[in-house]
Amino acid sequence: MKILHTADIHLREYGDERWEALQKLVDIGKKEKIGIFVISGDLFDKDIDAENLRPKIREIFSKSGFKVILVPGNHDKDSYKSGMYFGEDTIILTESPFEYENIRIVGMPYEDVEKEDVLNRLRSLKCLLTSDKKNILVFHGELLDAFFSRKDFGEEGEGRYMPVKLSYFKDLNIDYVLAGHFHSSFDVRLLENGGYFIYPGSPVSITKKETGRRKVNIFEIGEPPKEYPLDTYHFEEVVVKLDPFKNEQPLEIIEKCMKELHPKAKAILIVKGFINGKQILLNETELVSQIKEVTKDKCLEARYEFKDIQIILEDDIFKRFTKKLEQAGYEEQKMEQMLNIAIKAMMEARL
Repeated sequence: MKILHTADIHLREYGDERWEALQKLVDIGKKEKIGIFVISGDLFDKDIDAENLRPKIREIFSKSGFKVILVPGNHDKDSYKSGMYFGEDTIILTESPFEYENIRIVGMPYEDVEKEDVLNRLRSLKCLLTSDKKNILVFHGELLDAFFSRKDFGEEGEGRYMPVKLSYFKDLNIDYVLAGHFHSSFDVRLLENGGYFIYPGSPVSITKKETGRRKVNIFEIGEPPKEYPLDTYHFEEVVVKLDPFKNEQPLEIIEKCMKELHPKAKAILIVKGFINGKQILLNETELVSQIKEVTKDKCLEARYEFKDIQIILEDDIFKRFTKKLEQAGYEEQKMEQMLNIAIKAMMEARL
């Protein structure tokens, strides 16, 4: 049986990019003929969003051809009150395990507790696990074994969110920990018993830290987790380094980068390096204005860190230095490093 695993969609409005990502996941589930769709917390951004969107959620989750497993996360921990209906094939996993064919799925919803309490909760799961089926834990919280920055978990405040270590699972017969809360990227860790701890990352960019094409985890029971790339809204960091010594037009370089963007991507553009304003017939202000025009509707934000160094490039001392470098026959990377050092030194000397 095949399972699709995601987390941290943070739904807010019907029809926006996040909703489109959810619809895309449902469509992928149908196409891939999955048996279960697991969302490991934070389906909703806030509890009020769950209240407003529940009628539409019922539509999208009903008659899909697969079961939908939801576990509360720290953003939507109060969204699944007793008796609330989210669709005929939807299971809210809190206390009771869910069995389906050859698997047993146990939920560990988010709670505001310390790691000692989390460890005790994990130990209490022993009686819920079985030896004759594959055991899956759906979990929403932080893995402490690897370094993640605060921003990797979204725009959270201080403190830990259901912290665990891989060693906590050592004596538990768990084959897969399908986790949520880590936004940035797809991440898999091996458990000591041979199982897997998986963060799929958010399926749509929520913050500017979540760059690159988004992914979900689609895998066959008994097989390793598998990345499945998505065509969903995301941010892409685009770094352009301008070099006045190369026969390239800055605008042409940036236009090419924009054309190569994924259709669903928005660029976080960073323009570095140097220009020769006299050579390209543009000063810094004019170049920025033209960059804004060619990146219109494709750019989320831009940082302009380049400098016009035409005065230095036309300096006789710099020209003699450049000529000697060329005669020395250095490799391109070494040549670039030495030119940058010379440029910076001459800029400081002029200050």
